[in-house]
Order: sequence, then structure tokens, then C-alpha cells
Amino acid sequence: MRKSISVALFSMVSTLLVLGIAVMGCSEWVLFGRYFAQERYEALDGVADVARRTADYVVQNASLPEGEELEVLNARLEIIGESAEACLFFTDPEGRVMLSSSSSQVVGTQVPLALFDEVEPQGSYHLLSNLEGVLAEKSYVSVSQMRDADGQRSGYLFLCSSGARLEDFRDEFFSNFFLSACLMLLFANVACGLLMRRITVPLQKISDAAQRFGGGDLAVRVEGVTGEGEIADLARTFNTMAENIQTTDNSRGQFMGNIAHELRTPMTTIKGFVDGILDGTIPPEKERKYLQIISDESRRLSRLVRRMLDISQIQSQEMKKEDFDLCESMRLALLSMEQKITDRELDVEADIPEEPVMVEGVNDLITQVIYNLLENATKFAAPHSSLYLGLAVHGEKAVVTVRNVGQTIPAEEIPLLFERFHKSDKSRSEDKDGYGLGLYVVKTILSQHKEQITVTSENGVTAFSFTVQMAHPMRNEP
Repeated sequence: MRKSISVALFSMVSTLLVLGIAVMGCSEWVLFGRYFAQERYEALDGVADVARRTADYVVQNASLPEGEELEVLNARLEIIGESAEACLFFTDPEGRVMLSSSSSQVVGTQVPLALFDEVEPQGSYHLLSNLEGVLAEKSYVSVSQMRDADGQRSGYLFLCSSGARLEDFRDEFFSNFFLSACLMLLFANVACGLLMRRITVPLQKISDAAQRFGGGDLAVRVEGVTGEGEIADLARTFNTMAENIQTTDNSRGQFMGNIAHELRTPMTTIKGFVDGILDGTIPPEKERKYLQIISDESRRLSRLVRRMLDISQIQSQEMKKEDFDLCESMRLALLSMEQKITDRELDVEADIPEEPVMVEGVNDLITQVIYNLLENATKFAAPHSSLYLGLAVHGEKAVVTVRNVGQTIPAEEIPLLFERFHKSDKSRSEDKDGYGLGLYVVKTILSQHKEQITVTSENGVTAFSFTVQMAHPMRNEP
């Protein structure tokens, strides 16, 4: 049987409360018991000196008075006992009761001799006992030695206070404590229930949303969970995660649709012309023309597939960075673009330092970024205009800039340049073979390197600038 978090937490809190109350009750009872006993013993010890002076008469005469004199002595002892709410009696050295303030205490009664072994070393002794039947009930007892004028032990003084008051106090203590504990448990359980509701209701909403999300409802969100705290953060995190996954899923669907569209166009063209040649619709003298179109479309289809494979490989590639000369990579990319630049009759302005600029990254991928940016700039540059490729160092970053002169890119279109299959206005270029993947590859590579790229386009001048981490100087020392 599944145990909910509310039941588990409620059980744990209740158990801890019961244990805490029990421990507190026991500790308080022990504390109060010790305090009560200490108070009783101090009260008994407080009248011990008065009782001893009264008993001197017995000690000095070594015999009990008789008649009226004995009655006066008994009355005096009774007054002393009442002042301390106790009874007192004296014994001889052998433990026989000689004189008592209580009529219930029979003179001549024998006190257990074993008790005196505890008194001898310290001169006085406290205990809670009925003295093995000498007293009618368990009492607080203070025992003190008595000595004669020569310092010899002449007997013992017993001061006894009834322990019944402790029993009454205990009954009252536990009844009050039990009532307080019940009220405490009641209030604690109500508070715990309210707290559990504040916790479990949002968690249940998150759980229901997660189940629906796992069932394919990507539009589901956790509603009604507000405020601060871990649970509210969890709900917001879930909603953010769901939003990102839905966006990714929509992007994936759009990506697949774009792929289908881009593949369908050359494949339809190839199929139409091949069928036309096979069924004789296209006359033999025109077959070479249409075969050339089929060849061009095949190459176009091959480039698209290759670009898609490059993207997949870049995204799954493990980054093994190394130090390399960024200037050399820029020169290599520029040489690779020489023919296309010449075909568009562009003037190249290369601002590349002669000294090596060592950076940290994957050389082939950074070179690919530079090549793609140069290819894009060449494609959209106005014929007979200029093309700029430059490098500058700013602190720990090297900044590569590719700039061309052509039509201005609208501000609202700049954030879309690096999306998959996004194509800007083709009227700005004579090249109709783009797939909108070149800049997406650039963004993917730089994201893998944790670098940034910026785009500006004003008054027909468009510039792409990206950063590369400078190499650590220690690694370049011989």
C-alpha cells in the first residue's frame, strides 16, 4: 500500500511530538521531585539545631524526665515538629526510641542498625524511607548524630516529613501535564495538517501535470502555485522545462517540415525530368539540357544532406580544444574563398596581424565558422564592392570581423539569421541555392565553444563579429 507524503510526515511529526512530550514530562518530574525533596530536607535541617537543644536535657541526664516535666518536654517537641510539618524522635546509640513528638511513635521502638552505618562517616544522612516499619508511611528523613559534653556519641535525632505530599503533587502534576500535552498535540496536529495541505496540494498539482506531460500533453502547465519557497520554485522550474520542451518539439516539427520541403523540391524536379526523358515527352535533342538540370539538382540535394550531416556531427562531437594560430586559419579560409570572391569581383581588405595570435579551440571548426561567414558575406555583397576580414585582440578574447557592402538587413530579421532554414530576402543576392544552414552551423560551433557572435547592419554595411578565447600564455612558452 502506497504511503502518501502527508501521512508519512504527519506520522513522523506526531511521533516526535509524543516522544518530546514524554521526555519533557519525565525530565520535569525528576527535576520537581529533586526540588521537592531538597526543600523538605532543608526545612528539616533548619529545625535540627532547635531539636538538638531540646534533646540536651535527655542526653545530659541520661534518662527521661517524668510527670509534668515529661509533658512539657513532649509539648515542646510537638511544637517544633509542627513548625517544620514533621515529627521528630530521639534514639540512644543502639537505635531505641527514647523520646518522640508524635504519640504514634512508640518509645522503645528499635530503628534498624544498618541505617547508622550511613550516618557515622558524615554525621548526618538524608533518605526517603519508612525505616522498615518504624514509620507508618514513606517519609523524608533527616538523621543527625548527637554527642554529649565529652564529644561522645550519645544518640541520634530523626526528623521525618510525610511523603504523602509528594504523592499528591505527583497526581496533580501528571493530571495537569496530561491535559497540557493533549492540548499541545491537538494544536500541533491542526497546524501540521494545515502545513501538509500547503505542501501536498501544490505537489499534487505538479504530479498531475507531470503525468499529463508524460502522456503527451506538452501544453500542460502547473497553475495556481505562487509565492516563494522550494515548491513554488519547483512549479516554476517545471513550467520552464515544459515550455522549453514544447518549443524544442515545435522546432523539431518545423525542422522536419523544412527538411521535407527542401528535399521535395529537387527530388520533384529530378523525377519530372527523368520521367519526361523516359516517356519521350522531352525530345532527344533537349535531353542533354535537362540532364544537366538533373545533375545540378542532384548536387544541390547532396549539399543539403552534407550540411545536415555536418550539423549533426558538430552537435555530437566531443570538444578537444587546442592552441592554434587564428591568423593562419583566417588566411586559409580566405584562400578557399578566392574563386567565389573573384567571380563577384570584390575588393578584399584583410586586416590580419603578421605575428601569430594563439587562441584556444578546435581549429577545424573555427576555420569552418570563418569560411561560412566569408561565404555568406560574398553571396550577399554587391558586385564590385568590398569585403573585409579583420582580427583584433581585446583582453582575453580575439575578435574576428567579417564585413560586406550590400543591402541593409532589417532589424527585426537579425535575430532570425541563425535559425535553421531561415532565408533572408533572396532579392539581395543572385545566389538562389542557399538553405539557411550556413549561419546555423556558425551559431552551433560557437555555442559549443561558449563564444558569442554579434551582427550589425546599417546603411548597407553588414558586419558579423565573433569572439575566440585567447590561449593561456604559459602553454605557449618553450
